[in-house]
Parts: sequence; C-alpha cells; structure tokens
Amino acid sequence: MGGYFRILAAIPGFFLSSWFLMLLWGVIASKLQLSVTLSYINAMLVNITLWLAVAPLTAVGSKRCN
Repeated sequence: MGGYFRILAAIPGFFLSSWFLMLLWGVIASKLQLSVTLSYINAMLVNITLWLAVAPLTAVGSKRCN
C-alpha cells in the first residue's frame, strides 16, 4: 500500500519539475549555445526520460543502504 501512495505523491513533483525545466531552459540553452526553445510538452518528455533513467539507480542505491 505504501508504494501506491509514493506514486501518487510523485505526480505533482513530475509536473512541477517539468515546469521548472521549461523555465530554466533559457539559461541552460544559452550556456550550451543552443537557440532551441522548449515547450511544456517537450519538457515533460525530457523529464520522464530523466526519471526513467534515474529510477533504477535510486532503487539499487536504496537496496544497498538497507
């Protein structure tokens, strides 16, 4: 039951981190010398890709700590 509530708690964090990524993209793009804008939908795609890459790493890290 605890896993279900953790997933529900992560949903607002996903949308908030996508919004922050979209807002901060101007700073990131200027540092990388890119002139590409990032819409909210594309920020969500980048964010879910990062979450899918980091989730297994955090699962392994949390199992090692126990």
